[in-house]
Amino acid sequence: MRRRVLVGEALLASCVAVFPWLCSGGFILLARTHRITPAAADDLKTVAALDTEYQAAVKNNNLEVMNRMLADDFILVTGAGKVFTKKDLLEEARSGQYVWEHQEDTSQTVRMWGDTAVVTAKLWGKGTNDGKPFDHTLWFSDTYVRRPSGWRYVFGQASLPLPGAP
Repeated sequence: MRRRVLVGEALLASCVAVFPWLCSGGFILLARTHRITPAAADDLKTVAALDTEYQAAVKNNNLEVMNRMLADDFILVTGAGKVFTKKDLLEEARSGQYVWEHQEDTSQTVRMWGDTAVVTAKLWGKGTNDGKPFDHTLWFSDTYVRRPSGWRYVFGQASLPLPGAP
């Protein structure tokens, strides 16, 4: 049976020839062409739309939408090292602590790995927090997992505010 030599196999062969001690412990490099199927393209669009919907729900302190989209075991880690749960975010929205003038993202990309999707985007947030004004831009990554009930937002990580950016 004839096999196609993939890039990963060529790299593995080079690795073994040059660094046998590194490549001999069962390390395997695999590469394959990646085609986006119509179903995967639909998933990409769905997750992108869900994340945009979530950002709008935060801006409007929309508890119903946030509660529906956040997984019960959701965790958010901020650039300052603070950790928030679903309960924390819903309480924050309920309190009206944040009043948003802007909560929009740009440069959104979605990457898929089976039933897991990661959205990365730059977020501009402007408003007040307990009456104190803020205006900052940061990067975030939001992780969604397909569960029997649909896509759920399970993990978020946000950078510190970017220097010099509003």
